[in-house]
Amino acid sequence: MKKVICVLTSIMMMLALFAGCAATAPALDSKTVKVAIVQQLDHSSLDEIRTAVKDKLTALAGEQGITLEISEYNGQNDASTLNQIGADIVGDKVDLIIPIATLAAQCMVTAADGTNTPIVYAAISDPVAAGLTDIPNVTGTSDALNTAYMLDMMLAVQPDVKTVGLLYSLSEVNSETPIAEAKAYLDSKGIAYVEKTGNTTDEIVSAASSLVGRVDAVFTPTDNVVMAAESAVAEILNGAGIPHYAGADSFVQAGAFATCGVNYTELGNKTAEMAMELLLGAPAPAFHVMEGGIITVNPAAAKAAGIDYSVFSDMAGTVIEVQ
Repeated sequence: MKKVICVLTSIMMMLALFAGCAATAPALDSKTVKVAIVQQLDHSSLDEIRTAVKDKLTALAGEQGITLEISEYNGQNDASTLNQIGADIVGDKVDLIIPIATLAAQCMVTAADGTNTPIVYAAISDPVAAGLTDIPNVTGTSDALNTAYMLDMMLAVQPDVKTVGLLYSLSEVNSETPIAEAKAYLDSKGIAYVEKTGNTTDEIVSAASSLVGRVDAVFTPTDNVVMAAESAVAEILNGAGIPHYAGADSFVQAGAFATCGVNYTELGNKTAEMAMELLLGAPAPAFHVMEGGIITVNPAAAKAAGIDYSVFSDMAGTVIEVQ
């Protein structure tokens, strides 16, 4: 009799275990999964990530026999809008949220607090500073910038630089750490710097204009507010022959001189792979820092600044020219 009780107990424990596993991914019971992709704002890097995430996740779902219902949202870089989007999609009981960029991720984590909804963010430069670590069911990809390497690039082509402009937004958490790193680097080299900030496109354009005649180069990290204004910023700086070193290839495509960073299609693919792992019941791993090392250059901006960037080929395995 005792043996029978033990066997029955074991069976009940196994059934409970299977039920618990199924509860981690309830949408897979019906083979239909609702996914919300929330983009912080429009610009080419974030657009590239969104497209890559959607395409890769759709392909992975097909391999698993899962039907996806993907909803896409854009917060237009406004916290109130993003908070409302978060409330709506949590109320819609989506199975997974993929926010793209820091403010979007922070708003989605707040909206989903207490729901256990998996969140896999994309392109967070500093997840620790953004408060996006050590949260159950939250993980994602980081495009952390190698600030020292970026400034090494600057000195490689401008060894006599005397003053550097630091152009960024005070509202971007992404910019806090790399700007602090840039200041420390420039201080160690005895190079002066001038800080100019803004929180809107007009303010950033005005800040860029105020750097003309005062600096030999400008550095901007992966700052979404500056990126939104980059076409106008590039027109000002290129017109003055001032090279703009920036944190992502989208800046360079919009007219900045050079960057060294990650491939955003690869980042989107990795984000989708992590998302599928969570949907299949895996626990959320630590965030993944994407490997960089790709130098992207705008030859027209180089010509405007009178810079020979051939030395970049000795610094990186890949140098890409864009127009």
